Amino acid sequence: MTQNPVGRIIHINGWPGTGKLTVGRLLAKRLGARLIDNHTLLNPAEALFSRSDPLHASLRGQIRHAVFDHAARADPAESFVFTDALSDDADDAATFSWYSDPAAARGADLVAILFDCAPEENARRLVAPGRAEALKLTDTATLQRLRANHKLLRGLAERTVEIDTTGFSPEQTTARILADIGV
Repeated sequence: MTQNPVGRIIHINGWPGTGKLTVGRLLAKRLGARLIDNHTLLNPAEALFSRSDPLHASLRGQIRHAVFDHAARADPAESFVFTDALSDDADDAATFSWYSDPAAARGADLVAILFDCAPEENARRLVAPGRAEALKLTDTATLQRLRANHKLLRGLAERTVEIDTTGFSPEQTTARILADIGV
């Protein structure tokens, strides 16, 4: 009897501007995976409401629930690449369960990829053309506050790959991830 292959769930976490979406696209293509970046979940709420409006959080929650509910019902052989920017606070640690719970339920291999880069390089990338149009963070003062007041969420997956993307191209970063996960 042949068993169906089990998909992977790859969670790329990092500060805004560290290359998560660019690498996520390359990685999803190489793995034949579905890409769900954090802006897929965030931008509809951003388009309709300011972050201070309670309807913003409500809509984000509903979108997240619908997307993850449907991803959980996908063929078990389906792989997913998710991107996010989670810090070490209790709310973000709880958010990680949105990735770990479906991986456990599907019997999928969960790999946490952690991106960081030098603060100066991070600030340079943050103002790259196209970010504002994609409703991505472009305010370097906000990034500086995030980096000063928080640390990236680590250690919640059985398998974690940490990469400093400062000196790597997206292609080099993708190759490093593939090598680390044995592809």
